[in-house]
Amino acid sequence: VTNGGKTTLAEKLKKMLPKCDIISQDDFFKPESEVETDERGFKLYDVLDALYMDELVQSIRNWMKSPSSSDVSRELQSPCDSLKNTEDVYILIVEGFLLYNYKPLNELWNKRYFLTLPYEECKRRRSTRVYQPADTPDYFDGHVWPMYLKYKNELEENASNIVYLDGTKSQEELLTIVYSDIIQELKKLME
Repeated sequence: VTNGGKTTLAEKLKKMLPKCDIISQDDFFKPESEVETDERGFKLYDVLDALYMDELVQSIRNWMKSPSSSDVSRELQSPCDSLKNTEDVYILIVEGFLLYNYKPLNELWNKRYFLTLPYEECKRRRSTRVYQPADTPDYFDGHVWPMYLKYKNELEENASNIVYLDGTKSQEELLTIVYSDIIQELKKLME
């Protein structure tokens, strides 16, 4: 969901996890001139066609081929002692809003998290952000929220193994949930 805390959560996790990188779907938006406009004049940013999804997939695959040559250059600095045996484990967090609706990505995920927000809270948060280009009047109700509902329904029908997270919970609580889950996954790798 837009403004659900995806980027904040990813960046906090990166600080806590050793050898961790982030790829953000927002870095793959097409230029405004290439984004379609609907009959109401809304730029259709909340659809897969507004993104260079093939380039996103390629970036992830490139990272997977050679994670040690990525931007990760810091030593193990996790507060969790149990991570000391995971020195050769690299972690990639891919954050975005339409990741699970693009089939070529579905074979790449080890874990899936989906942040949700109720309509009123999402609209309130969205109204506090400044976007380039700026949201036009009624853009949230006319495009953003309907697309969220459409893709969320599609996701619920077609995807599995998704952990749904309540975006109204505190950032610390969400961080604890996901961090603990990742630690458990890392422990499994070490068994």
